[in-house]
Amino acid sequence: MGKIIAITQLSVDGVMQAPGGPDEDTASGFKHGGWFMHYGDDLLHKALDETISGEFEMLLGRRTYDIFASYWPHHDENPIGKAFNKAKKYIATRTLEKLDWNNAYIISEVVEEVGKLRASDGPDIHIWGSSNLLQTLISAGLVDEHRLWIAPVVLGGGKRLFENGVPAGGLTLVDTQVTSTGMIMNTYRPSGKLPGSAPEAR
Repeated sequence: MGKIIAITQLSVDGVMQAPGGPDEDTASGFKHGGWFMHYGDDLLHKALDETISGEFEMLLGRRTYDIFASYWPHHDENPIGKAFNKAKKYIATRTLEKLDWNNAYIISEVVEEVGKLRASDGPDIHIWGSSNLLQTLISAGLVDEHRLWIAPVVLGGGKRLFENGVPAGGLTLVDTQVTSTGMIMNTYRPSGKLPGSAPEAR
């Protein structure tokens, strides 16, 4: 069974919107696009290299697909682009009927179809960005691992990884590293109910 792994670039106040560029996602008037790009160093590059090495598949929401598909197919000389272009990609959408990125497939019934992928013998599936999709997957208990790359910045508002309404639960920290730029890279796995929570009534 392949794990569903969410790889999220995050601010200290939990915002994941538009880390890569100024015009990446300006929804709700977000003005801080590209905030993550100042915090790269050798340790982050090593983590990226390890993430894209070997076999993996990808699961993306519609907005993230649009961003990635407009850029990475034209950058196969980049190791990230080469790995992304090679990988099988599942795109959660009910509006697109055709995908232009090679090796990309539409899924419309997200919980059911991702559950089947998770139970299959395939490789790990990586989720990049895709904040709306992540709310659905987290609520359905379909994320096996969170890799949070937390930059030392407060954004004050924007799309969050854990929005109001996702189920409460514990996380186990399985790895942590700190970069030379002050970024914290934590890996968590869900561990069930909140510690000390009352048992459910029968």
